[in-house]
Amino acid sequence: MSKVRIGIIGSRFQADCVAGAAKAVPDEVEVVAVASPTKGHAADFAKRHGVARASTDYRELLRDRDVELVWITAPNRLHAQMTIDAAEAGKHVVCEKPLCMTLEEADAMIAACHKAGVLLLYAEELFFTPKYVKAKQMADEGAFGRVHLVKQGEKHSGPHSPWFWDVEQSGGGAVMDLGCHGIAFCWWFLGKPKIKSVYSQMATQVHRDRTQGEDEALTIIEFATGAIGMVESSWNRPGGMDDSIEVFGDKGQTYADLLMGNALPTYSEVGFGYAVEKAATTKGWTYPVFEEHWNYGFPQEMRHFARCVRGNETPIADGETGRVVQEVLYAAYASAGEGRKVMLPFKPKGVGKPIDLWKQEGPSTRSGG
Repeated sequence: MSKVRIGIIGSRFQADCVAGAAKAVPDEVEVVAVASPTKGHAADFAKRHGVARASTDYRELLRDRDVELVWITAPNRLHAQMTIDAAEAGKHVVCEKPLCMTLEEADAMIAACHKAGVLLLYAEELFFTPKYVKAKQMADEGAFGRVHLVKQGEKHSGPHSPWFWDVEQSGGGAVMDLGCHGIAFCWWFLGKPKIKSVYSQMATQVHRDRTQGEDEALTIIEFATGAIGMVESSWNRPGGMDDSIEVFGDKGQTYADLLMGNALPTYSEVGFGYAVEKAATTKGWTYPVFEEHWNYGFPQEMRHFARCVRGNETPIADGETGRVVQEVLYAAYASAGEGRKVMLPFKPKGVGKPIDLWKQEGPSTRSGG
């Protein structure tokens, strides 16, 4: 199989993860271009990762005939237009989470890629995380009997990119940043069943000076099968990241901690150069992770998407996956705003961004259907 040639839009943390994943599967992919509007960022990224071409305009990247697959790591508010532009340029698209800001944008992105005959892939690495994949394999083989409760939590001190604190660019707070992972995970783990209802409690507990978004939330998803998904999202955990799952069935259960089982408990009075995920310092006790990208599932995701582009595998995370998550995000913010369970399907009209359903007064735009 010839290498899939990738152009990355964006040059911050997630773009670094994409480039790192590509280096882990060099026989299948190659990053050939990067675009970032911030002066010097694209050039620095290209130098750091050995990328041939860098530009400050993503449209220049889309005109590059060598680029087959565009990987979007830009702020959420830009996802839809960039995806549509990429599709019209004949490029396959991978969009980082969340898919976009609104359901109307999700539908437009899916339609544009379908019309152009290109793939729209949704970057949800929890579908590829080795520990979590093993847990699903055991569940699918019947190890736990009927699974009735799946829990996923992600908690840390806040987003990598400053733009995520700005709800105009991100669409919300911790639920848009972290909850989208848990929503997708619970749905995927249970076999992608129909979603019946969503209930969410949100609050801004610590970061009122930095964001209008929620920094802590608990979201409960009721599936048509009777199973429950519980998603905990927080920007209020100092000292590093906590990402874990719990699975309960009538015949068994399992737990997985994404980071701790892959970490080296380390104490240093002077600190060290290796960055520990979401830890403000490396002095004292920290838990640096070995084979970090592989343990997160980024190279496995990269390999799968490359094989999808070549027609050798069927996507397990596509635009429709992103749309399912987007609808649950909508319902979660509406639930937190109204203090009640929201039934699906749910497609309110005239919503600029998901957090508006939590912040605005009155239920007029929050009706289901």
